[in-house]
Amino acid sequence: MNQNRPPYPPQQGPPQGYPQPPPMTHPNQPGYPQHQQQQFMQPPSPYGQPPYPQGPPPPGQGFYQGPPQGPPQGYHHHAPPPQAYQQGPPPPGGPYGAPSPYPPQAQFQGPPPSLPSPGYVPGQQAIGDFRAQADQLRRAMKGFGTDQKALIQVLAKLDPLQMSAVRSTYTQHIQRDLYKDIKSETSGYFRQGLLALIDGPLRHDVTCARDSIEGVGTKEWLLNDVVLSRSNADLTSIKSVYERTHQHTLQKDVEGDLSFKTLGLFSMVLRATRHEESAPLDPTIIEAEAKSLHGATAARVVNNVEEVCGIFARASDNELRAINHAFSTRYNIQLDKHIEKEFSGHMKDALLHMLRTALDPAMHDAEQLEDCMKGMGTKDERLVIRVVRVHWNPQHLDQVKRAYRVRYGKDLIDRVRGETSGDYQRLMVALLA
Repeated sequence: MNQNRPPYPPQQGPPQGYPQPPPMTHPNQPGYPQHQQQQFMQPPSPYGQPPYPQGPPPPGQGFYQGPPQGPPQGYHHHAPPPQAYQQGPPPPGGPYGAPSPYPPQAQFQGPPPSLPSPGYVPGQQAIGDFRAQADQLRRAMKGFGTDQKALIQVLAKLDPLQMSAVRSTYTQHIQRDLYKDIKSETSGYFRQGLLALIDGPLRHDVTCARDSIEGVGTKEWLLNDVVLSRSNADLTSIKSVYERTHQHTLQKDVEGDLSFKTLGLFSMVLRATRHEESAPLDPTIIEAEAKSLHGATAARVVNNVEEVCGIFARASDNELRAINHAFSTRYNIQLDKHIEKEFSGHMKDALLHMLRTALDPAMHDAEQLEDCMKGMGTKDERLVIRVVRVHWNPQHLDQVKRAYRVRYGKDLIDRVRGETSGDYQRLMVALLA
């Protein structure tokens, strides 16, 4: 999804008496809550400016902003100025500068919780009349044959709230189930991609969570993608819809599928009690956590896995970045290299996933996409899931494409085009464009 894509034309309101979806607006329309707009973007980093050149990018590409460089501004290991780590109540306003949705008294009870990302509130939809899109989709599948290009043209342009509105409108206006129609009219990885889009980010995460632990063995990569490095709000939504869909909890299902050590990590993560990104950093705690990580690993014959998992599970991304800096400064080794040396298997992959997502989310996703395509053959299932996931966040997707070019010296879309074919190829390219 290209950030330079012109905004969608404003939708006209439905006629009198037409069923109204829940009152939300498109992120580009007036009236859309500012905090919801901000959820599309990575929180501003407290770290220094990126080392990449500033100024206008060359035609057809932009500068990758790079990972946060160095420690947080004002971070000192010995004598930090008091104002650098204010311990009082958070300043007025939400975690990203938006007007605070919390009552004044709540602001003195710790940092405000994160809000769900777009598409992670069940029933939330864009307002407007989406019957034209519903009609286009029906025409593409009605009669003999299916117009795959028309399906891509309509569905690849929708954001999470619009997708929810189109699916609801299709049911009300056409009197049919869009998911079932797409499933019966398409096949292969093209169908997988379209169904993931129609489900939207929340339902698709629930589907992936179930798929990761269903049957023989565990799809560890998929469980990592769905559960790890998520905000408390999004993970709580996933757990809630999972339980409502499957009549038992995600925690219980995960417990029955993982080995003892990784079970402990995922049990902690699934509590959804990470420190919020808006919480101020405490340099004393950061230093103590870095020492604890070292003491639980390098200073022992047998790693204290529970201690390491506890630190990773409760730390915000901001705290993980600061812990990484403190660890590498104190012990002269990057924390990810230390994790690679001290752990193996799923535990190593899970901890690295959490750390590298915190350090540079765009680069981590770029590397995850390349992992789907490198070597002999393409891991198509992974590619579809990961392309759809980055597609939902336009600003992040733009950074992923830039990071991919920095890391691999080639264009991500060209790389995906070379690994896919047919309608499947056209869908993947449309989602990344």
